[in-house]
Amino acid sequence: MFCVHPIGGLPEILAGDDLAALLAERLAAGDPAIASGDILVVTQKIVSKAEGRSVALASVEVSDEARELAALTCKEPSLVEWVLRESSAVVRAVPNVLITRHRLGHVMANAGIDASNLGSNAQENVLLLPENPDKSAARIAEACQARTGIRPGVIISDSFGRPWRIGTTNVAIGVAGPPAVIDQRGQPDRDGRIMQVTQIAFADAVAGAAGLAMGEGSEGLPACVIRGLVWQEGGQTSTELLRPEGEDLFR
Repeated sequence: MFCVHPIGGLPEILAGDDLAALLAERLAAGDPAIASGDILVVTQKIVSKAEGRSVALASVEVSDEARELAALTCKEPSLVEWVLRESSAVVRAVPNVLITRHRLGHVMANAGIDASNLGSNAQENVLLLPENPDKSAARIAEACQARTGIRPGVIISDSFGRPWRIGTTNVAIGVAGPPAVIDQRGQPDRDGRIMQVTQIAFADAVAGAAGLAMGEGSEGLPACVIRGLVWQEGGQTSTELLRPEGEDLFR
């Protein structure tokens, strides 16, 4: 059985803050205590804040392409410009919907650009995804090991919608330590049948469980520790979770 321990007492994260050190200090203080095998789940939002990924909507020059796409999707032209700059391709554009392939490979709404819970002084700003979430996760793991002597697994999570289901759930966009995917193809099930397609999205499942504790609104709990899961480090990153474009099931 596993359990989720939210990390309390974190301050409002600002650009330039040493988030890795702040998290390591909370764990060293026993809030909660860190143990071997723990997985630390951290929201993308505070990682992006610390890394200075907040941008002013009005600071960007809007292209003709962005204006045309904004008219089609009924979205703010400056927001659409930022979406295009963060994306490698537009997947779907209809009124009130803009789905793109982010430069990191994730297919998501508005390139993951977010305006919620940015603080009272950031009304005209939006938050971009971290430049490299896997490296961000590794830095947090290293800081925790240096401070506590224990290197936790680290997952950076973000909330995604799904094209075939209602609602959002947290998924892993950064992974350091835990497996991203556990491939059970070729292994027997309990009846001895060889499994042909079973690949467990381990990091996504952990992120989803953490999301239930951290919430999406005013909870103010942007990080937690997951304890009690059995896992082995395999050197994977979040890229293991990305379906290759050639295997896209819907295009």
